Amino acid sequence: MKALFDFDFRKFVTPSIIKIVYILIMVMLVVCYIGMVVSAFAADTMLGFLVLIIIGPLFVLVYLVLVRAGLESLIASIRTAENTAELVRLAGGTPPFEAGNGPFPSNPSGPQSYTSPTTQYPSQRGPQTGPADGGNTPPTNPYQK
Repeated sequence: MKALFDFDFRKFVTPSIIKIVYILIMVMLVVCYIGMVVSAFAADTMLGFLVLIIIGPLFVLVYLVLVRAGLESLIASIRTAENTAELVRLAGGTPPFEAGNGPFPSNPSGPQSYTSPTTQYPSQRGPQTGPADGGNTPPTNPYQK
């Protein structure tokens, strides 16, 4: 309940209430199904049996699958965001929601030098320029303080 009033959105509330939302949608679909069956029987007995046996269950099944897929997609997005924030924290940085309104990290610098690959073969090129350790240094972490 405390997470509902977190105006900085530091904690996702959706994973904790998604079960309740899914159950409410299932109850609403059952109520709609019963209403469809009752109104179909009020119009015609044969239509009532058709809605009771074929149309109603198909309607409920299709909508339940669509709702489930949408909710699973939402949860997958939230878990991806949580896992990304955890990876940034484990890398020694500060997740974006904890960084506040500080400056954004600058763009990385471009390549140091460029050799045109027009007609030169690797054996004809001069010595390759690059990092002193042969390119084994990891990139800097823009989220580290």
